[in-house]
Amino acid sequence: MLKRISTQQLRLGMYIEEFCGTWMEHPFWRSGFVLRNAKDLERILATSVRDVWIDVSKGTDVPRGEPAVTRAEVQFQVDSELGQLADLDKRKNEPVALAREIGKAAKICAQSKQAVTAMFQEARMGHAIDTAQVQKLVAEISDSVTRNASAMISLARLKTADDYTYMHSVAVCALMVVLARQLGLSEAQVHSAGMAGLLHDLGKVKMPMSVLNKPGKLTEAEYVIVKNHPALGYEMLQGVAGMDPVVLDVCLHHHEKTDGSGYPEGLHTGEISLFAKMGAVCDVYDAITSNRPYKSGWDPAESLRKMAEWSKGHFDLPVFHAFVKSVGIYPTGSLVMLASGLLAIVVEQSKKSLMLPRVRVFYSTKSNQRIAPELIDLSSAGCSDKILHREDPAKWQFPDLNDLWMGSASSAL
Repeated sequence: MLKRISTQQLRLGMYIEEFCGTWMEHPFWRSGFVLRNAKDLERILATSVRDVWIDVSKGTDVPRGEPAVTRAEVQFQVDSELGQLADLDKRKNEPVALAREIGKAAKICAQSKQAVTAMFQEARMGHAIDTAQVQKLVAEISDSVTRNASAMISLARLKTADDYTYMHSVAVCALMVVLARQLGLSEAQVHSAGMAGLLHDLGKVKMPMSVLNKPGKLTEAEYVIVKNHPALGYEMLQGVAGMDPVVLDVCLHHHEKTDGSGYPEGLHTGEISLFAKMGAVCDVYDAITSNRPYKSGWDPAESLRKMAEWSKGHFDLPVFHAFVKSVGIYPTGSLVMLASGLLAIVVEQSKKSLMLPRVRVFYSTKSNQRIAPELIDLSSAGCSDKILHREDPAKWQFPDLNDLWMGSASSAL
């Protein structure tokens, strides 16, 4: 049985199944091991990770009477909270269908990757950021998001480990624009949010490439180097005439956490700006859904559930809830099981309910075979099917999941 406990409750002999936080925050290459020595325990307690999942069938249990919750209890609470958000969705109707926008979005993604790569390489050589070019990029990404939010943010997630640093900036830009609109910010503020997203990781150009692209877990010394990137980026942007203060703020503070365990300044919730709180959510979501040199990305729907588990202490809850509404409880590209026994890939969010997206069914679990792909709008009046739960793509190993929702746009990436 899995139980969630505080790291302060850890004892030698416990089997750590999973850390409650991103894989960047803990000092171990992987989860799933017995805690056998005091040095490892000290390393865990020194991190910002506050909770872990232990498997009491493989190691020592918590003493009777100590607080602990089971996976089922946490999952029920998280699903209930996310489900409540479905009834609160007040997004404006998206004027362009995903099928019409996805080709344009794919071209913008490809062009943006080239532009950001060139911009970061110039910055690495000590040249100033071209703010006019940044503003143009943000405007193009923002326009695509306005036409259809799902297209751009879903395509930007499909990055390789090698181009992660550059495409991560494009993805966070798009996510910041979508979130800013969900929060009802002005167009000027939306533009500032997009600028901040595009430049939030600029400091990484000062990091050794051997560290950024390391195909393994960072050492503690390497992690200290990486944690310096917000301050380095802030210093670089300060030298740019007329730089938006919002961009400077998000660059420096997007790794702060509401409980004060973040970096570089250890700010608490009242000391963190709205834009930095937005940056924290968008940065983590894209990081954990993306393939990295040392870890495969998580499914979008599973990522939201993980973030919901971490949200208290990590994120500002109103901002996180607005983010869920902006990307959907089952984001585009999520693999889901329907009540009919059919597997489907989410292809577009519904204008009516976050729980009832448009999906493409392609596999029957009753007959255990592929079927002709069919698009189904779960929110339509005549549809009796519904999503039961998300499915882990790694369990099924379908090679064409991205093609099922992306179609011919994949060739443009």
